Parts: sequence; structure tokens; C-alpha cells
Amino acid sequence: MNKDLKILLVDDHSVVRHGVSVLLKRAFDKVTITQADSFEDLLTKLNQKHDLLFLDINLPGGNSTKMIEQIKASQPDLLIMMFSAYDESRYALRYIHAGANGFLNKYSKDEEIIKAVKSILETGKYISDVVKEKIVENALLNKPINPLEKLSDREVEVAELLVSGDGNLEISNKLNIQMSTVSTLKNRIFDKLGISNVVRLVEILRVYKN
Repeated sequence: MNKDLKILLVDDHSVVRHGVSVLLKRAFDKVTITQADSFEDLLTKLNQKHDLLFLDINLPGGNSTKMIEQIKASQPDLLIMMFSAYDESRYALRYIHAGANGFLNKYSKDEEIIKAVKSILETGKYISDVVKEKIVENALLNKPINPLEKLSDREVEVAELLVSGDGNLEISNKLNIQMSTVSTLKNRIFDKLGISNVVRLVEILRVYKN
């Protein structure tokens, strides 16, 4: 790579930023890495031109696909690599469809990270094997990209109340339904989303509910 490579690395964990910075500096001769630890900090750094953005999903001040829209409004040509510990089979397509150029798992090996960076710089995108399989699966089986599409309107209402901290009694009173109905709806939500606790439900709603 002949020109200087400018990368903006955004993650709220300094150890992650440091580790990735060291790896990238070893792999590329001419690279300048700027770091940010929050979405607000990221927006201020967009005053400078960058080639590639490493962006964590769960970031202070911004933790949904709406981040991509704001970033693209400031730098339309900026390549965005989502960099997250979240399961890419669940989250990657959502962010790619929102405008990200790739999705890379934080637990990827060093060689995979370098391969991903080279791919996104050369082709404008990076699609991992996991994401390729998900794309084919969705196309062949017509599966919804957004798992919340599996839920009925009432189930979405209950899910949002569960995430807000309400128990079965509070939900029963707010929606004017029987507690047994709330319990049934909760079980349906968990079954449809393939989860077993409210913590996972919080993660899914954070990403997919705009």
C-alpha cells in the first residue's frame, strides 16, 4: 500500500484499542491510528479525514445502527468496519444493511483481522464466512434479518416492558391483561428469539429496535 493509511479506532476499552493499534502498525508500513473512546469523541474526530473506521457496537453515547447514519452524513466515503464481541451471526447483517462495510468479531485471530482490513480497503467490503452463510440462509429460507420481526405487536410491547424492568404484575396492569397471559407471551418471546433470559433480550432490542 503506497499511500498513508489513516484509521480511526473507536472502542471504550483501552486494552482493545492498544492491541489492535499494535497489530495494525506491524502489518502496515504507513499507518496513522487515531483513537476515540465514545461516540461523542468519535464525532469530534470526524473533522479529520480517515480511510477506515473500526467501530464497536456497544459504545458510550451510541449503541445502535443509527450511529452509521450520523457517521456517513459527516464522511460519506469512510469505510466502516463494525468491531464487536457480539455474535456476528445475529448482528452482522443488521449493521451491514444499515451501511457498514463489514463486521469483524473481536475474538478473530490476528491473521483474520489483517485479512479483513486488506479486503475492506481493496474491495470496499468484508464478508466473513459466518456472514456469507447467514446471507445464503436468509435467501434460501426467507428468514427475517431482524429477529424482532418474528414477534407479534403484543409480544414486542411485552418485550419492551420486560427490558424496562417491569415484572409480570406491572405488565399485566399496564396492558390490562391476565398475568397468565403475560407469562405465556414472555415464553413465546424467548422461544421465538432463541434466548433464555432478559439480559439477552436487552441486547437484541438495543440493536434491532430503532
